Amino acid sequence: MANLNEKLFAEFPAVPTEKWEEVITADLKGADYERKLVWRTGEGFNLRPYYRAENLEGIEFLQSKAGEFPYVRGTRANNEWRIHQTVVVKEVAEANAEALKLLNSGVDSLGFCTCGVEMTAEKLDQLLEGIVLSAVELTFCPEVAELVIAKLEKEGLEDAFISFEADPIVKGKAKGCACAEQCVAELVKKCAKWKHVRPITIHANLFGNAGSTIVEELGFALSAGQEYMARLTDAGLSADDAARAIRFTFSVTSNYFMEIAKFRAGRMLWANIVKAYEPEKLCASKMYVHAETSRWNQSVYDPYVNMLRGTTEAMSAAIAGVNSLEVVPFNAVYAEPDEFSKRIARNVELLLKHESHFDQVVDPAGGSYYIENLTKSIAEEAWKLFLALEEQGGYAAAYEAGKVKEMVEASAAQKDKNIATRRQILLGANQFPNFTEVAGEEITMESVERDLKEGNVLNAYRGAMAFEQMRLEVDRSGKEPKAFMLTCGSLGMARARAQFSCNFFACAGIRVEDNTFFKSVEEGVEAALASKAEIVVVCASDDDYAEVAPKIKELLGGKAILVVAGAPACTPELEAQGITNFINVKSNVLETLKYYLKEMGI
Repeated sequence: MANLNEKLFAEFPAVPTEKWEEVITADLKGADYERKLVWRTGEGFNLRPYYRAENLEGIEFLQSKAGEFPYVRGTRANNEWRIHQTVVVKEVAEANAEALKLLNSGVDSLGFCTCGVEMTAEKLDQLLEGIVLSAVELTFCPEVAELVIAKLEKEGLEDAFISFEADPIVKGKAKGCACAEQCVAELVKKCAKWKHVRPITIHANLFGNAGSTIVEELGFALSAGQEYMARLTDAGLSADDAARAIRFTFSVTSNYFMEIAKFRAGRMLWANIVKAYEPEKLCASKMYVHAETSRWNQSVYDPYVNMLRGTTEAMSAAIAGVNSLEVVPFNAVYAEPDEFSKRIARNVELLLKHESHFDQVVDPAGGSYYIENLTKSIAEEAWKLFLALEEQGGYAAAYEAGKVKEMVEASAAQKDKNIATRRQILLGANQFPNFTEVAGEEITMESVERDLKEGNVLNAYRGAMAFEQMRLEVDRSGKEPKAFMLTCGSLGMARARAQFSCNFFACAGIRVEDNTFFKSVEEGVEAALASKAEIVVVCASDDDYAEVAPKIKELLGGKAILVVAGAPACTPELEAQGITNFINVKSNVLETLKYYLKEMGI
């Protein structure tokens, strides 16, 4: 058998990187390697087109195992995570019934939002009736912390898994709320006797849902965590108690591999931050992570696509080894989630566990040349940001100086530009929309408009909002604007450009009338005029446009807006003849569509 193996491998000798590069260079035929194949990410670093074993050289954390410092591969020797869902408490008895139903449906982590109810000890008992506190993870608003602590004391519960969402440094500042930081320190001291009670939740998801980059979300969260560590230890708490008091909540976007790498990098960096405080037990430096699927990329049009987004995002979080995860219901951005949307959301996680067995493999991404390099790059960039914030006096000082808001808004603006030009795709919003969809009554203008609060606060929004607002205005206008595809010339190019143009105009809710092919320009114009379309899009090859576009313009006689699909070499000649409307892959889709809607009086 040994001889057989030797012969087999001899027939497939290793190919050195130099040989791969030679073939790639030849295939590029003189094109610039860096421009064609190297991806400059929005996170501030470059990604190669491929990675090999040699690219792992110099990565120091590769030898660590799951459950071992610095916890890149996970904080525990298994990949179990808790399935979390939030119960909005309006009436205590109903909330308790819903909670028990969720627990019987596979949920083992509950969040109680009690902001709208004045809670008492009796109401808390009623809310938690039938729930075994040592078997379920529970999250509460900080306003009920004293009541919960009193209940733990009264019932002598030592193994309860409780988290409070007290966060004056991040959430307090981001929302413009006045939160007493000293009260939080006192709360941490009261909770120190319970090993699994975490009074502080750092809401890093606020950055992601306001449009930050992955690196910014991680860097800001780590800086805020360091600030809590410094303030709590200054208040007399041990490093162990301070670190165990902190829980992180991150958003998970559809940037699949980068999100996996983000959590791996985050655990490593946080472990090193806590280690610098010299805790008695190294396990205190384990990062406790709750993840929530992104709200930033959810859409109100074609909303079932949100189910797919939530699934891939949940996969990233599960593979990355988070402690708990909440999949946001697909309709949460425009309606109060109902039983159906909540069931689908939790079933995503149940499927990942019980059918895909993601909980059976620890750090399945470990060892991947690509993921390990991504982890290293994200860690380096996040650490640079962390150090920059430290030089400015820490997270709070940087936030109060407006630096955090400035960075997040700059990243959001770049994302908005990428969405407007389709460099970033949001399915159903700026690409491949549902052509026949009309917004129902549940979609209001408030749900598609940004709520821009004044002052030094972070404004949450969704990337699809600008397109949705434009489309909703069309749906509510009482008009049905139409774009007609006049396909002629070369059949192959005509069809390709018609498909592109249909997607282009449907993003604004403009009804499109596609056509297979017209044998003559006259036939096409006759059909276009008969359709009463406000826009006629000529779809042909570049070589055809010089002849057919002017002819179509003449035959239309100004009865419709003429648009040329593409960027032909003859554009200057066409413009000289009064043909000025062109759409192509380099167009700013959002601004172009707004222009046409304005021309049609919408």
